[in-house]
Amino acid sequence: MSDATPATRPGEDEAPAHGVGPWPGGEAAWPAGDHFDPELLREGDRRNVVDRYRYWRHEAIVADLDALRHPFHVAIENWQHDLNIGSVVRTANAFAARGVHIVGNRRWNRRGAMVTDRYQHVTHHPTVEGFVAWAHSEGLAVIGIDNLPGSVPLETYSLPRECVLVFGQESVGLTDAVRQAADATLAIAQYGSTRSINAGAAAAIAMHAWVAQHGDIAAGHAG
Repeated sequence: MSDATPATRPGEDEAPAHGVGPWPGGEAAWPAGDHFDPELLREGDRRNVVDRYRYWRHEAIVADLDALRHPFHVAIENWQHDLNIGSVVRTANAFAARGVHIVGNRRWNRRGAMVTDRYQHVTHHPTVEGFVAWAHSEGLAVIGIDNLPGSVPLETYSLPRECVLVFGQESVGLTDAVRQAADATLAIAQYGSTRSINAGAAAAIAMHAWVAQHGDIAAGHAG
């Protein structure tokens, strides 16, 4: 089951410098449509959303996103409360992933998500075995992302349209259980002195690789 999305946490959705003020012309000039939120029309919309979703109700935004999401999912192992998970969720929202899956500990640091977890379906799987069983039941290829001996270059691999990209802990990478269950394990090309890049950056690179192969590029630049 998907984790329930909590109400806005204190301080997370307070009005920053961006956004728009109340709808010009007052209530008499408000646009028609059930997707508009009267409170936002009255008070202004300071949320971190693209312009086409200004003044929309939260539920209406999620419903519209659900009709547009791509057929890939993202999963990250969370055995040590990885601080990168929030960043992964935020990027998954940007690339319209079908869902994000937390494997291991349920709790994760939401600060890096920048409230995007309110618009993204996040599901918890207590064990790798349960997660893999779910992926197989959905007909999804399990694609591990880790720089391991024998890994295939991400840059030359044809990613399946329907798949789940799996990332491990920052320090140790994918667990043996995920490596054994994966249909393929892919590595990101690196040229510097560091052994690896952080999981948040790796997830962004892998999701962009999927979009480059399967996404509607023009739609992604339409705003």
